[in-house]
Amino acid sequence: MAAASGTYTTVAARVRTEIEIERSRFICVLDRVDDEDAAREVIAAVRAAEPKARHHCTAFVIGARGELARSSDDGEPSGTAGQPMLEALRGEGLSDVVAVVSRYFGGVLLGTGGLVRAYTASVQESARAATRVTRSLRTTVEVRSDYERGPSLEAELRRLGHTPLHVEYGADMRIDVGVPTADTDGFAARIAELTGGAARVAVAGTVYVDDPA
Repeated sequence: MAAASGTYTTVAARVRTEIEIERSRFICVLDRVDDEDAAREVIAAVRAAEPKARHHCTAFVIGARGELARSSDDGEPSGTAGQPMLEALRGEGLSDVVAVVSRYFGGVLLGTGGLVRAYTASVQESARAATRVTRSLRTTVEVRSDYERGPSLEAELRRLGHTPLHVEYGADMRIDVGVPTADTDGFAARIAELTGGAARVAVAGTVYVDDPA
């Protein structure tokens, strides 16, 4: 989850892995999500894609500090699937993720301990197969420029590694950039230098952004 430095870890994209234990198949889909609605959309999509699975057990963790967490055993004995999956996500240090494990029963009862180990292992397999992304807290700086300077300013910001968070075209051109808090003054000075003081710069809040790969 969130570290003292204002960072946390998520995954770059969806992964799907499969393990077999005592002839039962455990298919795990691990995906990145921004909120609970997105997590439930992933869960619904996996259910639709694996309609013959006996169980679709789920867990998700959302937020820089993992402040939103939910899990479901989906018919497995209480505490044998969803909660172990949730603890597996936390153990891997991930947030903004949802895990769905679809189980195809193989005819052998695993017992409560066996189920806990199986669902934990299924999530861990996907977590370790995923490409990880570090997200860092940044100060959002809003840059406003006229259309004469705006496009070249945007191109220069991209060249310098400041990929815009948002670009808006209205009466003027607005470019939102995530900047390390300690660099805010230096960034504003750089904008003034690039535009001869013509661009307006304002701090607009904070946001978590993906660190460059």
